[in-house]
Amino acid sequence: MFKLKKVLNKNIENLLESLQRSNIEEILYLMGSKKEIAKRNFIAGIFRGIGIGIGVTIISALIIYLLQKIVRWNLPIIGKYIHDIVEIVEAMNK
Repeated sequence: MFKLKKVLNKNIENLLESLQRSNIEEILYLMGSKKEIAKRNFIAGIFRGIGIGIGVTIISALIIYLLQKIVRWNLPIIGKYIHDIVEIVEAMNK
């Protein structure tokens, strides 16, 4: 009986250590606290919005830059259409 109790205590200690390492306490706290969930989601949404804004700006600038390069190469048919697109975009930015 004593050995069984010792083995059981050892297993319980191992389980407790595993739960502590997996941050189950923090997860349970977050699941129970609506304010904490709302705060974290709000902050995450702000950073996602900023990231999307920066990403779209960089990609748009690269596309416009490439289109301007193509116009300068004076390709007969494509250059005219791209020139019109670049003028429209530049007019929107003024």
